Amino acid sequence: MSAVLVVVFAMLGAFVRVPYVALGPGPTYDTLGAVNGEQVVSVEGRPTYPTGGELRMTTVSLNDDVTLFGALGLWVSGRFAIAPREEYFQPGESDEEVRRQNIQQFRDSQSNAEVAALRSLGYPVKVVVKEVVSGSPADDVLSPGDEIVAVDGRRISNEDDVIAALKGTRPGQTISITFRHDGQPTRTESVRLARHPEGPQGFVGFQPIDRADVPFEVDIALEDVGGPSAGLMFALAIVDRMTPGKLVGGERVAGTGEISEKGQVGAIGGISFKLVAAKEAGATAFLVPERNCAEASAQAPEGLRLIKVSDLDGAVRALQNLDAGRPVPSC
Repeated sequence: MSAVLVVVFAMLGAFVRVPYVALGPGPTYDTLGAVNGEQVVSVEGRPTYPTGGELRMTTVSLNDDVTLFGALGLWVSGRFAIAPREEYFQPGESDEEVRRQNIQQFRDSQSNAEVAALRSLGYPVKVVVKEVVSGSPADDVLSPGDEIVAVDGRRISNEDDVIAALKGTRPGQTISITFRHDGQPTRTESVRLARHPEGPQGFVGFQPIDRADVPFEVDIALEDVGGPSAGLMFALAIVDRMTPGKLVGGERVAGTGEISEKGQVGAIGGISFKLVAAKEAGATAFLVPERNCAEASAQAPEGLRLIKVSDLDGAVRALQNLDAGRPVPSC
């Protein structure tokens, strides 16, 4: 009987999935280089400049297909952490749904990186509709991708202008929206504001977002990567390609950080795994979001220099100083 129990336990441990995920160092990608023969970051319709060194974005691997024995083996290896599955998957949420969410976050990070980089370089932005709330006043007027030119007669230059134009409005009030659809001439429509679900002001029902307004194209060609934390490294690659000189010289620099359209660098998860991945990829310096500095300092591999960054312009200056041998902000 005991032999049977041992066999049953072995079968369960080897083949039955447990409600945990395994997290560990993921692959890194040089945003100044190529993947599968295709340049990760390219600019078409405008002259670019030679780059040097590497700017490596880092990732975290997540394995959802974990058995009891597999989880124990990964944990004992010291390279992986085991966490409850519900921390990464909502109840009833499929792997495919999570994958789509991660891909959308990754695409948003690419768009934010482009806007932040071009804004830093002095290029203009425009405001477009990111989403329209179904059944809202805007639902019959606007579509995703429409360019917002004015709201109630107020000229719109960035997404904050939309918020300012709607501040002080009330439900039932009629306002005008001037917009451009799919490159057509501008037109103006009136909408009657609804009640806002989170405040006393009127509710129009669309989400504005800043996008680059330039006569050339920036392309980021990297697939099958999820999450928002590559934004900083994409933005730096765009800046490096579009400005004279080599931002990183011959250095191999890795990093991470979610980036906003205005260039602010936000904290990310899995910093300890990304530091390991960077070290194994040969990086000698790592760009760390300021809010991740304490965790990064406690877990950094030996010989990996931590550079603290809070925004894109600061990250550019830090890389320039690193290349010139000048002091850089450290964690």
